[in-house]
Amino acid sequence: MDQSLIQSPQSLEVNITPFPRGRSQFYLHDHRPNLSSHNPGQVTKKALPQKQLGWCDLAAGGEDMAGLTEDPVLEIDDKIKDLQNNNNNNNNNNNSNNNHKEVIEKAALVVRGEENCNNQGGERDMAPPASNSIHRSGSRPQLDLSKAAILGNSEERDPTILLPNQSDDISHLALDIGGSLIKLVYFSRHEDRSIDNKRKKTVKERLSISNGNRRSYPILGGRLHFVKFETSKLNECLDFISSKQLHYGGIDSHHWNSEAPANGNAVIKATGGGAYKFADLFKERLGVSIDKEDEMDCLVAGANFLLKAIRHEAFTHMEGHKDFVQIDHNDLFPYLLVNIGSGVSMIKVDGDGKFQRVSGTNVGGGTYWGLGRLLTKCKSFDELLELSQRGDNRTIDMLVGDIYGGMDYSKIGLSASTIASSFGKAISDKKELEDYRPEDISLSLLRMISYNIGQISYLNALRFGLKRIFFGGFFIRGHAYTMDTISFAVHFWSQGEAQAMFLRHEGFLGALGAFMSYEKHGLDDLMVHQLVERFPMGAPYTGGKIHGPPLGDLNEKASILLYLISWMEKFVLKGTEITAPVPMAPPGTTGLGGFEVPSSKGGTLRSDASALNVGVLHLVPTLEVFPLLANPKMYEPNTIDLSDHGELEYWFTVLSEHSPDLVDKAVASEGGTDDAKRRGDAFACAFSAHLARLMEEPAAYGKLGLANLLELREECLREFQFLDVYRSIKQRENEASLAVLPDLLVELDCMDEEARLLTLIEGVLAANIFDWGSRACVDLYHKGTIIEIYRMSRNKMQRPWRVDDFELFKERMLGSGGQKPQPHKRALVFVDNSGADIVLGMLPLARELLRRGTEVVLVANSLPALNDVTAMELPDIVAEAAKHCNILRRAAEAGGLLVDAMTNTLDGSKEIPSSVPLMVVENGCGSPCIDLRQVSSELAAAAKDADLIILEGMGRALHTNFNARFKCEALKLAMVKNQRLAEKLINGKIYDCVCRYEPAS
Repeated sequence: MDQSLIQSPQSLEVNITPFPRGRSQFYLHDHRPNLSSHNPGQVTKKALPQKQLGWCDLAAGGEDMAGLTEDPVLEIDDKIKDLQNNNNNNNNNNNSNNNHKEVIEKAALVVRGEENCNNQGGERDMAPPASNSIHRSGSRPQLDLSKAAILGNSEERDPTILLPNQSDDISHLALDIGGSLIKLVYFSRHEDRSIDNKRKKTVKERLSISNGNRRSYPILGGRLHFVKFETSKLNECLDFISSKQLHYGGIDSHHWNSEAPANGNAVIKATGGGAYKFADLFKERLGVSIDKEDEMDCLVAGANFLLKAIRHEAFTHMEGHKDFVQIDHNDLFPYLLVNIGSGVSMIKVDGDGKFQRVSGTNVGGGTYWGLGRLLTKCKSFDELLELSQRGDNRTIDMLVGDIYGGMDYSKIGLSASTIASSFGKAISDKKELEDYRPEDISLSLLRMISYNIGQISYLNALRFGLKRIFFGGFFIRGHAYTMDTISFAVHFWSQGEAQAMFLRHEGFLGALGAFMSYEKHGLDDLMVHQLVERFPMGAPYTGGKIHGPPLGDLNEKASILLYLISWMEKFVLKGTEITAPVPMAPPGTTGLGGFEVPSSKGGTLRSDASALNVGVLHLVPTLEVFPLLANPKMYEPNTIDLSDHGELEYWFTVLSEHSPDLVDKAVASEGGTDDAKRRGDAFACAFSAHLARLMEEPAAYGKLGLANLLELREECLREFQFLDVYRSIKQRENEASLAVLPDLLVELDCMDEEARLLTLIEGVLAANIFDWGSRACVDLYHKGTIIEIYRMSRNKMQRPWRVDDFELFKERMLGSGGQKPQPHKRALVFVDNSGADIVLGMLPLARELLRRGTEVVLVANSLPALNDVTAMELPDIVAEAAKHCNILRRAAEAGGLLVDAMTNTLDGSKEIPSSVPLMVVENGCGSPCIDLRQVSSELAAAAKDADLIILEGMGRALHTNFNARFKCEALKLAMVKNQRLAEKLINGKIYDCVCRYEPAS
């Protein structure tokens, strides 16, 4: 397409959003500057298909964090000159219909590249005529504009066009088809959620949020999924692709829409020898062509992407201990990439696209599997690895001690346990193959191959002066002893100078690189903060287990599933197997040629748990690093270190004990139906499996902190379609708190400013007791009403608090020596719980800041978590509170929170700077905690002019960010509602309070 179409400042930005739940509907949004209209008027909204959902339905329709993108997920910039001029009407139906048709036809011409445009030389590119089917042109998406309809007001800045027949063809699929394994990476798009567009538009205008510099193609918002199959079971892989219709863009767009056209020209990217070997079979079975990509190009591209984009991708593994390594992007190159597939390739990487294969060996994963299969009769690679867990290689390997009568050969530094010859005892033993245990054979074979790969790799690193070696490929499989053996070899021969590192997505380098070879894959500009990894149970990455949709589609699509029992019932039935312990390898491990054996006993490996090790990568382009962090590179959100096994066990116990009550609340929130009970059982089983896996291997999902555990629980609830467990509880507590708010405001207004400020901070701390995530607080709920508990909490507010910086904060707010300080320009107020916490605690504090002329931005969760208030709920709470307060009313009007301004007020305060707004932004997460390395673009924009941060609640001010430092002033307020946390963090006791004020760093 002509580049002038892309670069035109008046270009049409087409946002394609798949419609949720059953129909593949799409929108086009015009993001051009508003043009003058000759015929202003309304375009009638066309009737929508029966199954189509409204915007309000989307808020409850997603299963995960996918919906946090505030804009639809695909944008293609093209020029449509004077589109809105031609689209407006003068309230005449005929004119409306004609203009409507003209707009759609004009849009079709533009997207197809058929509109005249004034580019250099006056030339234009012509795209092939569009049809109902989608075809790829260099993988650039094409649009099906048949039956397109304009929705809403055509005079709006962002008019919307519905594309009912647009296929979800942007969901790419890529494969790495090796000699032993097929690795598959596919992309699915987010379902979009939307909140009140008028409010968001006002907030954007207030915060000066713009679309910024648009790329010629978008960063897609969606999910990257990772799946593997044995190459010998290729038909299972083809069945999987077909069942999810990945070759046509994904199950959501075609499988459930019988009217969706088939794509006869689909092309999928693939690398590896199988891309050539099986190309005809893919064409025959799926009707798709294989676009073959160079294997080395793909390996390097995949590794570079992972090392740059995934925060906890690389790690070391020595003596059973896994340490994650934060890679400085400026110091990444050069490195040695060792890919261990069927064979081994060693690649020196000097930069993006700059590499050379410097060595390799034919002794690799295929050797291990091939010899292992011949010698042990194992039927799968995983089975062979599991055998090695129970092996003892001393029965088959010849050790130095066997040669020297049990003695060391100390003169040259070899101990008696050093392997002198792998399989050496088979020479002298008068035994046949069946006399050796398969477990011992597997372990000896594993050590022989791993050790040699490690040694050869180091020698090549030495040859080129490289101190960093990354090992990838599916031979490693996350197997602890394999990694220990390779690490020990590199460490031994380099005398600690070189370091072996491994990748969590080790087996998918080639497939990821093939995915990135799509012309417009949308990944090259992604930053680490734009990727969020989730670990759903409904999408196991080991292929051949479950075909069909994820759980999110279960309720509406169960009737046409191709199997009799859903994956969820199978999952519940297998629950006891999933959580059952697996025996560890026995002690008595031995040495490896030339040095002592690693002391690790090996990690457990099991087919069901392995599906949890590699998650789904969520691409969320709207996430940004919080700009007010004093040192983003040194920032660590988690306060509690779960590397301490005792700490880990304690918090696992807390979460496990809280789980039954949570399940009861979840089932009740869905009406207690049989389906809700079934999903509740599945959630309990899934979350228990997660905890069991993490207790066994805390680093299985990356670096683990308490915040990660709490977020994992919320993700698991959402996966099983429990979207807001505490919804009704929050509503009741909000109503009760709002009923007594007017009396509280009258009481506050009768105080002098010093007494009022202290009372406000006391109120925040007292109201923070309402936390359904705390066992102690749940017990309190059974002993009294919300108001009774609040009064009790207020009565216990006695200073000094355990952490008490109130006097410092008071001096900053009120001044000293008769000098009044300048008020803060903008305060970011991170709120916590619904009910009394927000209504009787944080809103009065926000009101005081507004009274002093400070803009206030309330920062709340994007998605529900426990009883935390969300950004979608806050405007209604503020609107109700504003009925009783002129300060809140005018500030809310200025901030766009009140769509219809109210005229009656009940308080008579005169100190109202009407220009000071009260705004609400979402924080970009759905967890009780917050990682400030990944926040919404709204919050990042709001932070640019902020000079005060208030973090409230245990999750945001204690579990996370207690040690965080900021470029501006910060106030951290919380009541500690856990005895162990109180002891560890502040050397206090339960219900102690924290008021921590920190000047700007």
